[in-house]
Amino acid sequence: MTDLQLVRPMAGSAAPSWGGALWVGEVDVDELTRPGVGDVVLAAPEGHRAARLLVRRGRAVLGFVEAPVVDGRVPLELLRSEVAALATVVVPVEPIHLPSVTVVLCTRDRPGHLRGALRSVLELDYPEFDVVVVDNAAATTETRDLVRTEFDDPRVRYTAEPVAGLSSARNAGLAAATGEIVAFTDDDVIVDGQWLHGLASGFAQGEDVACVSGLVPSGELRTPVQRFFDDRVSWSQNTTTRVFRLDEPPVDLPLFPFSVGAFGTGANFALRRPVALLLGGFDTAFGVGTPTGGGEDLDVFTRVLLAGHALVVEPSALVWHRHRSDLGALRVQAKGYGTGLGAWLTKIALDPVTLRLALRRAPGAIRVLAAKRRVEGAPADVAGPSRASSAPVDADLTREIARTARQELLSVALGPILYLRQRRRGAGLMGRRSAGTGPRRTTGADPSVARRSA
Repeated sequence: MTDLQLVRPMAGSAAPSWGGALWVGEVDVDELTRPGVGDVVLAAPEGHRAARLLVRRGRAVLGFVEAPVVDGRVPLELLRSEVAALATVVVPVEPIHLPSVTVVLCTRDRPGHLRGALRSVLELDYPEFDVVVVDNAAATTETRDLVRTEFDDPRVRYTAEPVAGLSSARNAGLAAATGEIVAFTDDDVIVDGQWLHGLASGFAQGEDVACVSGLVPSGELRTPVQRFFDDRVSWSQNTTTRVFRLDEPPVDLPLFPFSVGAFGTGANFALRRPVALLLGGFDTAFGVGTPTGGGEDLDVFTRVLLAGHALVVEPSALVWHRHRSDLGALRVQAKGYGTGLGAWLTKIALDPVTLRLALRRAPGAIRVLAAKRRVEGAPADVAGPSRASSAPVDADLTREIARTARQELLSVALGPILYLRQRRRGAGLMGRRSAGTGPRRTTGADPSVARRSA
């Protein structure tokens, strides 16, 4: 018998001390059924009583399973039983043509994070790609020095964007990009070796696909704050391929296309470069590093759909994310989520076209929420389900997390003020002072749908 050895995609610096920590990794289902395989042995299992494994078959994603860890091992038969309960695998589309890709990796004064992220990108198995590292409003030369001294690779280009804000940084990367596809990620990730192949599979779903987002699971769950955050976001759980089009509203998303969390997150998505430029890039009224603090990914996903393009969620396009590990960082992030959401909702409300569409969707959303309350006895997120955490958390931390959640809700009310201030300062799309979010109208077309070929 030969044991199956698993390693963590994002190894931590020290063993966790929290009893609810999960060892995080992945396993291929074909390895589990290979003749002669023994137990599943975990690398660096110290401090972990249980494991969460992403189950795949090749590039295809089946889902997640959790199992106890005993003496650094996960019992094979138990793991096989858990895997057998997962849905049948959906094989990603194989593209006829693999488009050239420019990876835009935005960072701000975090060379330690950037080193691991950039190294994982350069190890990708993909025939034609380059990387633009955008150094946003840097306080030091550390990022520039790191790129120039440790990554002497013709595929890597460095550019500085002095204006603070993630949207400004992404616009700088978009302007420097040369690939047919521009893939965006952050410095706190480790990308899967088949990441770009997964994105290409998404674009192969149709000629009208202008945006593809992927799966962003937590790369480590060693603190209760990380576990809380992971349990509440839906984009770390999107393991089903979905194609979204404005004229095909999905039944389970009654507010579509204003569906928070359903389309992915800014740490892992890609745009067709001509379409991204035509849309005006990213709205600089939004984003981490600006007063609004977030909302830039919500805005661009919605604008893609409202312009008549298709958006694909493709889980085989995978990056592992390092969630905030302490309460202080979580509070900052939660506030940004709240103000960003409020700012984005303000933009929707101020555009007559999107406001009318949102109002038409509202009655259906209320009915769905009411039905879920009756069935589940608790509020539900129309963007998708959330895992309920059963991990041990002490009472003081529970109160602090609840306080942080309330602060996030209160921050939504600040979003409109911050958004209007940004507009007065001239924030907007690339080459424009400001722009609406409404669909592009074409002669003879339904004003709510203006399908454009990418």
